[in-house]
Amino acid sequence: MEQKSFTVNGMGCANCAAKVRAALEAVPGVAKAEVDHAAKKAVVTLAEGAAVADETLKAAVNALGRYTAE
Repeated sequence: MEQKSFTVNGMGCANCAAKVRAALEAVPGVAKAEVDHAAKKAVVTLAEGAAVADETLKAAVNALGRYTAE
């Protein structure tokens, strides 16, 4: 399974990380997401055979309005 990681700015607590994780896991093709607010990092594991563009994942985070994915 392919993994993608990126920086997420704007998270200040575990609740923020949970919101970002839920947004990422709602993207079709994402098997799971791990988000660490202290490290400002998200790691996404794609489902077997899935192809999800980086921009799609970043857009899911940015759509929350409070966080920016880079």
